[in-house]
Amino acid sequence: MIADLASSVIQLAIVGLGAPLLTGLVRTLKARLSGRRGPHPLQPYADLRKLFGKERVVSTTTSWIFAITPLVLVSTMLVSALIVPLVTSRPVLGFAGNIMVLMYLFLVGTFFLALAGLDAGSAFGGMGGSREVAVAALAEPTIIVAIFALAMRAGTINLGGVIEHLGTEARVFLTPGHLLAFAAFFIVMIAETGRLPVDNPATHLELTMIHEAMVLEYSGPDLALVEWAASMKLTLFMALLANLFLPWGVPSTTGVTAVVLGTIVLVVKLAMLATVLAAIETRVAKLRLFRVPELLAGSFALALLSVSSMFLLP
Repeated sequence: MIADLASSVIQLAIVGLGAPLLTGLVRTLKARLSGRRGPHPLQPYADLRKLFGKERVVSTTTSWIFAITPLVLVSTMLVSALIVPLVTSRPVLGFAGNIMVLMYLFLVGTFFLALAGLDAGSAFGGMGGSREVAVAALAEPTIIVAIFALAMRAGTINLGGVIEHLGTEARVFLTPGHLLAFAAFFIVMIAETGRLPVDNPATHLELTMIHEAMVLEYSGPDLALVEWAASMKLTLFMALLANLFLPWGVPSTTGVTAVVLGTIVLVVKLAMLATVLAAIETRVAKLRLFRVPELLAGSFALALLSVSSMFLLP
């Protein structure tokens, strides 16, 4: 019981407290790869502290939806942190740990954020909300199909069970189906977290924004919660990518040694993925908006090919 509680606290700490560090690391790596000094990896913490200290300004046209959306975003991400296998394949809410439950939690946050963009009565908020919903409608099926390809090989839809089964196969990453599912999931991870080439988290050009357009009306502590939730979503998606598609080193027990080992392995995997993500973002430009559905359709095709390969290839 104590080991389960400690594992839960560590998972919440990695997602809740470590998410801004991961975002800052990606920003710093992008700057260094571009030949700039860039911000310190700890800069997101300073930004959040500054926002929490500012005054909360709310439009008079908003309703309760606008007010509770930041809390909904943070709550869904923290609950997801107890479902996603991070430091161990059996988290405290592992019994509910299938991809359908997780996608519904992510969609709750997306739904409320799109409503909040509309609730403020801003033209840019409505535009960003419509774009976010369109991206989610194309990305969520791809995630489910890509994970289903792995679940078929493992014989279970439980995320922890998938990791435990695939972790015993030394060359699982070399199978065509696994590589196709990895590519599909990586593309939709970029789309779901608002990274280049789908969206630019650092842009200030309203006509090209998706996520940032929906949060233009937020300020102070509310904006801090929204930005914190966005960092946690990036961390959770990268952790899923790391542990599901690179399942080695994830312990199946909750002992002290196992949890420490799982934490170290997860940190190494996240650092590697952050480097890859930063390298990609320094080499690509933002796609035109009408090209984004083509990219997501391609990722869905890769996921379908991954499922097909499970029947056609050994």
